[in-house]
Amino acid sequence: MTAREALARHWPEYLIEAWGLGTFMVSAGIVATLLGSPRSPAEDLLMSPLLRAALAGIAMGLTSVLLVYSPWGRRSGAHWNPALTLTFLRLGRMSRWDAFFFAVAQTVGGLLGVLLVAALLGESFTEPPVRYAATLPGMSGPLVAFAAELVISGVLMFVILMFADRPALASYTGIAAGCLVALYITFEAPLSGMSMNPARTFASAAPGAHWESLWVYLSAPLLGMLASAQLYSMLPFGRRAGCAKLMHSANVRCIHCGYEPPRSHTLEARRV
Repeated sequence: MTAREALARHWPEYLIEAWGLGTFMVSAGIVATLLGSPRSPAEDLLMSPLLRAALAGIAMGLTSVLLVYSPWGRRSGAHWNPALTLTFLRLGRMSRWDAFFFAVAQTVGGLLGVLLVAALLGESFTEPPVRYAATLPGMSGPLVAFAAELVISGVLMFVILMFADRPALASYTGIAAGCLVALYITFEAPLSGMSMNPARTFASAAPGAHWESLWVYLSAPLLGMLASAQLYSMLPFGRRAGCAKLMHSANVRCIHCGYEPPRSHTLEARRV
């Protein structure tokens, strides 16, 4: 399939990927401002940093789950992340042009989401300590942040594959991923800022010119996921064929594995 053919046939999925990360960044920006800005009443009401981190984790974990299980998330596959997309490409579960346009759409969508929050919340979001909800290395420095991003991204990828490839667990893939997001934000964020997503970090870095240690977030998530996928594929239970969707539905087409819903499902979906 050529680039033109991919755009003509699959542009709805590309737009969904842009919408997904854009929506996630809007949620992340609002949550970061509410819990982190000195102008927010939460600064005085919630004195414990761990409590604020836990609340942020719960909020973003729920956001992730809702996006995965949304009708649009079920259609595109709910990647929202170039590292995840490129790992599925490496596994042979999606085409190269779909992966390319997914990554471009995710990057643009994430950036637009951050710009929208900046326009709505102004300096409460753009000024320190929130700083566009940027993901930056913690006090331990960029090398520790790199190692942390490598590990958490690898674990996320392994869990996604473990769940998505098994019929008994597949419907819980989004929940498992959301739980990991919540746990990582609560406990790992002090090390790396908790990104796992090059497009997510770029979306916050570009408007505020926070380019320091950007290499960590462009490389570690992808390397971690690729290594995890390689390990998974070497295991006996990891050699089965799979799809690039986190959540498969009987009434939604899949551009990755070629599934087309039966006519009865299609008509039912249109009525809804």
